[in-house]
Amino acid sequence: MKIFAISDLHLSVNNDKPMDIFGPVWDGYLDKIFAQWKEKVSDEDLVLMAGDLSWAMKLEEVKPDLELLKSLPGKKVIIKGNHDYWWKSISSLREILPYGFYAIQNDAIRFDGVVVCGTRGWKGVERYQSLSAEDKKIFDREVLRLEMTLQNANKTRQEGDKLVCMIHFPPVDFYHNDSAFSTLIERYNVDAVVFGHLHGQKVPLNFVKNNIPYYLTSCDLVDNNLTEIVIE
Repeated sequence: MKIFAISDLHLSVNNDKPMDIFGPVWDGYLDKIFAQWKEKVSDEDLVLMAGDLSWAMKLEEVKPDLELLKSLPGKKVIIKGNHDYWWKSISSLREILPYGFYAIQNDAIRFDGVVVCGTRGWKGVERYQSLSAEDKKIFDREVLRLEMTLQNANKTRQEGDKLVCMIHFPPVDFYHNDSAFSTLIERYNVDAVVFGHLHGQKVPLNFVKNNIPYYLTSCDLVDNNLTEIVIE
């Protein structure tokens, strides 16, 4: 079983939200993603999508976007991003997920020797003290949610299993300084981290912090290619 990742697809089957207004990298981006998805991924593989899956506003509106991905190979694991307004109740979401989709919220899922957990995260890892009271409240809540999903991952994890953590917002700043998120990631012995959210910025796509590989998988930054997550 191989593990691939890509994030920030911003699908809009039933919404007038063309992504090509943000630059040429978005021209025909889905065709490119889907073509090499079919080439790289088998039905036994995992595809991790770290947030901002769809522009839909309501749960009913996201169904066509999920159907668009349904025919693609692999087990598809999703977490919530800051633009996923359609994601309200996890129980309601799971009721409408097509076969082969898995949504993570405060919990963790095991796939053939790999445990996947995750949460949305929040902005401000580089400037927490200057955040508004409301943003600090959300940030702190997301730290708690990260610990909850990591705790559940530890309960699910069997001897020899690898642990992959997805988080939508970057868990560290540009200089890879410690944060409340990265501290938890290290404490719970995560083997690899997948994140997204960033667009149009010249930042390192992959880096290693304290022996843990971090993968930035925003589709425009990886030239609309799935990234293979390699765990030693």
